[in-house]
Amino acid sequence: MSKLDTAFDAAVAASKTLASRPDNQTLLQIYALYKQGSQGDVSGKRPGFTDLVGRAKYDAWAKLQGTASDAAKQAYIDLIKKLKG
Repeated sequence: MSKLDTAFDAAVAASKTLASRPDNQTLLQIYALYKQGSQGDVSGKRPGFTDLVGRAKYDAWAKLQGTASDAAKQAYIDLIKKLKG
């Protein structure tokens, strides 16, 4: 396991222990960076208009399409560090 993967896993664990809940936009950013870093580009169909949360998550992830996995992992790590203070 690389240093980046180890740091990413640590950031994922740290994200569950944040002192306060981030706002919805930040939560979507966390979700999208995690998905892009762990699974790559978005796949599957975009959820229908009645699934507002699923659609917002899909759209946030889709905005990162083409971002390298390592770049997304590093951005996720940096964001969690910033939120931890």
